[in-house]
Amino acid sequence: MAAESAPFTSLTLPVLPLDDEVVLPGMVVPLDLSDTEVRAAVEAAQAAARSEPGKPRVLLVPRIEGTYAKTGVLGTVEQVGRLADGDPGALIRGRDRVRIGAGTTGPGAALWVEGTRIEENVPDPLPGQVTELVKEYKALATAWLRKRGAWQVVDRVQAIDDVSALADNSGYSPFLTTEQKVELLETSDPVARLKLATQQLRDHLAEQEVAETIAKDVQEGVDKQQREFLLRRQLEAVRKELRELNGDKDGEESDDYRARVEAADLPEKVREAALKEVDKLERASDQSPEGSWIRTWLDTVLEMPWNERTEDAYDIQGAKAILDAEHAGLQDVKERITEYLAVRKRRSERGLGVIGGRRGGAVLALVGPPGVGKTSLGESVAHAMGRKFVRVALGGVRDEAEIRGHRRTYVGALPGRIVRAIKEAGSMNPVVLLDEIDKVGSDFRGDPAAALLEVLDPAQNHTFRDHYLEVELDLSDVVFLATANVLEAIPEALADRMEIVRLDGYTEDEKIVIARDHLLPRQLERAGLDKDEVTIDESALRKLAGEYTREAGVRTLERSIARLLRKVAAQHELGERELPFTITDADLRGLIGRPHHVPESAQDPAERRTSVPGVATGLAVTGAGGDVLYVEASLADPETGAAGLTLTGQLGDVMKESAQIALSFLRSHGAELELPVGDLKDRGVHIHFPAGAVPKDGPSAGITMTTALASLLSGRLVRTDVAMTGEVSLTGRVLPIGGVKQKLLAAHRAGVTTVIIPKRNEPDLDDVPAEVLDKLDVHTVTDVRQVLELALAPATSGAEPEVPVAAVGVSPRR
Repeated sequence: MAAESAPFTSLTLPVLPLDDEVVLPGMVVPLDLSDTEVRAAVEAAQAAARSEPGKPRVLLVPRIEGTYAKTGVLGTVEQVGRLADGDPGALIRGRDRVRIGAGTTGPGAALWVEGTRIEENVPDPLPGQVTELVKEYKALATAWLRKRGAWQVVDRVQAIDDVSALADNSGYSPFLTTEQKVELLETSDPVARLKLATQQLRDHLAEQEVAETIAKDVQEGVDKQQREFLLRRQLEAVRKELRELNGDKDGEESDDYRARVEAADLPEKVREAALKEVDKLERASDQSPEGSWIRTWLDTVLEMPWNERTEDAYDIQGAKAILDAEHAGLQDVKERITEYLAVRKRRSERGLGVIGGRRGGAVLALVGPPGVGKTSLGESVAHAMGRKFVRVALGGVRDEAEIRGHRRTYVGALPGRIVRAIKEAGSMNPVVLLDEIDKVGSDFRGDPAAALLEVLDPAQNHTFRDHYLEVELDLSDVVFLATANVLEAIPEALADRMEIVRLDGYTEDEKIVIARDHLLPRQLERAGLDKDEVTIDESALRKLAGEYTREAGVRTLERSIARLLRKVAAQHELGERELPFTITDADLRGLIGRPHHVPESAQDPAERRTSVPGVATGLAVTGAGGDVLYVEASLADPETGAAGLTLTGQLGDVMKESAQIALSFLRSHGAELELPVGDLKDRGVHIHFPAGAVPKDGPSAGITMTTALASLLSGRLVRTDVAMTGEVSLTGRVLPIGGVKQKLLAAHRAGVTTVIIPKRNEPDLDDVPAEVLDKLDVHTVTDVRQVLELALAPATSGAEPEVPVAAVGVSPRR
């Protein structure tokens, strides 16, 4: 072999395998010669070195799981002797990288291979990027070494200027895996090797920083828990010493839930459940989350008014006077509350307050259009009965847990709205208003309406169980008042458990009384005016109710009054009007503009909707109460399209079927009615319901559509003052419908004077206020022929004839 300093690249060397270890150039490592392969390689190198100058040389090759790496390191045996533990060993220094070639023969028992020295080209001078890389590596290595306290090594690293030596110096890093060191060994480019070493060191420092942060957080948490535990124990000991020193039990009772439960006035089963929870609390540790859940539950149970009840005011006359003073009209619900109080009084006098574990509560559902006073009526009922009042808003509730409460296993669990209402009222017999019960929804969280079945069932609610409390709660003495706009939106099973009381809206006279006695005083106060400064004449209130607002309730009427008062107040502040001032009907237009709802009968005859054949006036019921509905019919030119029926106006299936029935009836009976039914065979029929954006459905427009078609075919106008409602059959019979009271109130508001309804709906007229019936000419009919005779004007002139009272089957009623 050539001398150590000779410039050659081809080498033949004995292999010294390193199991799961890697030596990089520049490293000095001690090796144990007790290993057979290590000793054979060193002895072979020594034998070869006897014939050549220089130190013995070996090829250090990593061997991972029995597989040799492709690159090794030329090493020189610096010294052979004894290791620190006394075993024979050799000190070997890594020199250069060698690419391993084929095996060959050589002296000794070692494995000899041929290899090629890997030349390393380092640019001189170093480019700026490489210089920055060197600085970064030294900075990272210095930071890591300082954390380990290796200050002498820091100086050594800082003194290395060679790029290759600096990169190979990372071989001493204990955090590098064998695979990472092999990757460094096989990277021949010094700059690339330094980049790899820098990245490995950077990743290790980032991992170490995260681990140190986690360890610090864990240690701080443990220290905090230990400190809290010690402080709590000290606090308990101090409190105990203070109680013994003072000789009283007040502080102990305030903190001792067992004493609070035993002192509270609880039902027996509730007391047993509470004491069980106290036992759990005493066994639970202070750090257990279950302890806080039990304390919250015990606080809720202790705050419930288990045996608190208010005495009902059995002054029936006084209760009726309160209801009359706070609400005009609404006689049905007033009578129902009066009846309830009378029965409660008699049961109390006879000792029948509790029968079968149930008390005498009530469940009423107030169904009616918006603005009729359903919500405010609940507070008046509580006032009249002398009970506490609490309102529960159900609009938009979709979670069953809102009614029945959450299970206590959930974080932040709360009792349901019913339990919270009882707790808020502070009484077990309040008046609970379940507002907007028809707006309850359902989704994946359950159906709140189903949860209300037990609450509103008089046969079950004396043992109501909330999921949070999990003890029986007696709701049989509660008066539940539910409000809804649409009865059909309430599930049938839930509606069956409630007594339905319909509020169909106010008459014009009732609106005037409400405006004068309730709305005007309230709005005067809100406008900052005294009752002597501004008054509104009754004629102005009547015009406001009739022409400026057309609604079942009084909300829009109240807004109009508020607008009037604001105008007057503003004009007074601007110096344009003197007070006191009385508003008459003549002043309305100048203050709030023109009327929005002029009755059809008050319009010019040429501008009325029924001024042309084919238009009839019907009556309908919507979510906002009764309303007037117009039906328009037209015939298409036979040359422009095929025969058939076209329906527009967002009609439901039932209303579409009613139109088909009306057309079929006229086709089959048109001859006897002296109508040109031949046009129905050759020309298309189009029926339209204006307000096309509003969905409509129901059978009650049957006679209205029949009348519109008959008017179109005969050329006779439909009388302007006539409105009608009723279902029609294929034989021309007029069948009964619903909502008669609401429809007649709507006809009265619209200025209609003559109304046609089915004969079988005549008993429903008893529910209509007398002042409305006095202003309406109501005709009950059984056949479409009677409807046509009443509704259609004579063919000879456009004048509207007198209604033929003596017509067969027609019974007029005023």
